[in-house]
Amino acid sequence: MNTRQSIIDAAISLFNSKGFTGTSVREIARKAKVNVAHISYYFNGKGGLLEYLVSEFYEGYIAAIEKNYSLLTAHSARERLQQMLLDILYYQHDNRQLARFVHREVTLDTILIREVMTTYLMKEKYYFTAILEEGMKRGEFRNASIPHIILQLRSLLHMPYLQSQYLSEVLYIQPHELFFVRQYYKEILNSLNSLLAKPLKVRKTILVR
Repeated sequence: MNTRQSIIDAAISLFNSKGFTGTSVREIARKAKVNVAHISYYFNGKGGLLEYLVSEFYEGYIAAIEKNYSLLTAHSARERLQQMLLDILYYQHDNRQLARFVHREVTLDTILIREVMTTYLMKEKYYFTAILEEGMKRGEFRNASIPHIILQLRSLLHMPYLQSQYLSEVLYIQPHELFFVRQYYKEILNSLNSLLAKPLKVRKTILVR
């Protein structure tokens, strides 16, 4: 493993266990078995390392979303949305330590996170909105509040990484296992159906005593 990757892996591990502010550059260097100067050389310090990790995560995250959006004209909106959710789940699983750290970090109010909000998360909102609007336009989804749906979908997608300790220590669920991802996806689809399914028309009946 090269020096740069060793620093990245060490930082992700330490940021998860001790938090960004609780981790020193020297600790990262020690765990990565590199000289402290290498962190400045590759990332311009701990702040630059944080910016790289957050940006790197969201580049892949948005790519998974964009891929499905690009296929929208040739497929149903429901199919694209379902595949998008699955691709996000798999992407997060493949990068689970980084996902856990980034999703926690995004809950904080910092200059970096505000920049993330105005770039990556605005893109996420755009693509989710476009697919949901198209599905409503085609009659695949019921008309509903799109911001509320996005909020619920994001909560479902990110929950395993914000509540990983609770899942493993209290519910005895192992979110790092692929089996969990597949089962959890089924539950997300159930939630999606309840959110977007068009209501059944209830026929008026005459009650006879």
